Amino acid sequence: MSEKVKIFIELTRLNKPIGFMLLFWPCLWGLTISYDFSVSWNTYFFYSLLFFSGSVLMRSAGCIVNDITDRKIDKLVERTKNRPIASGKISIFSAAIYSATLCFVAFLVLINFNKLTIYMALISMPLAFTYPLMKRFTYWPQLFLGITFNYGLVLAWLSVQNQISFLPIIFYIGAIFWTLGYDTIYGYQDINDDEIIGVKSTSIKFRKNPKFFLYFCYSIFIFSLILVGLIMNYKFYYYLSLFFSLMHLLYFQIHKLNTRNPLDCLNKFKSNNLLGFLILVNLFVGKIF
Repeated sequence: MSEKVKIFIELTRLNKPIGFMLLFWPCLWGLTISYDFSVSWNTYFFYSLLFFSGSVLMRSAGCIVNDITDRKIDKLVERTKNRPIASGKISIFSAAIYSATLCFVAFLVLINFNKLTIYMALISMPLAFTYPLMKRFTYWPQLFLGITFNYGLVLAWLSVQNQISFLPIIFYIGAIFWTLGYDTIYGYQDINDDEIIGVKSTSIKFRKNPKFFLYFCYSIFIFSLILVGLIMNYKFYYYLSLFFSLMHLLYFQIHKLNTRNPLDCLNKFKSNNLLGFLILVNLFVGKIF
């Protein structure tokens, strides 16, 4: 593998798939609740592929923008000081070209959807690329990440239904709190460095009582899942299957969490990939039974 390819992979975090999977799961959730499986599975699989491609491309572009914006901060943080831009392995101009190219390819993916989905996706772009700046001005950058990262849930609904509804909005709000929780856990890896250099986060804001805040966030997410089941008229099996997701969130991710152990925080954060799959199974149980 050439050095340029290694730098590109490192720059876009393609070697760390958890990032684009956390972007992809809400898309798949939104697609699943909106789709009529009695017709054909073909469009579902096609749209899933499109949303997966878009998730990988936009997450990669977003990582580059984040690293350009945070290059001076990254140099001061042990975990990020060797990133390509912070360490000088690649110029800002070259990185920007990569990001623009990825965005263009993502646009080619986007135009396969209906006009409403395209317009709504384009409207969200400024928020997606200003997120890295939030940590300088507010203790709630994770909230902005949640708004951005889960927007695909609404887009997936629009791609099928071509109109908005309360159902995806309720699910979207709940998913925002899911991201608010897991990214707070992620932030405890760098909390000491962040406090020294003046970067803000919910990890710092709720440092004295992190688990209370996490229980609050995940409870709202769980409540949104229950509301989805009620609105969709899912039967008892759906709520029964939610037990596994609930236990994963409340017991494994929060009760067993050690915020003073960076490796444990990282493992708990990564476990949300499994949670994304569990929620998808829950939705299919609701659809089928």
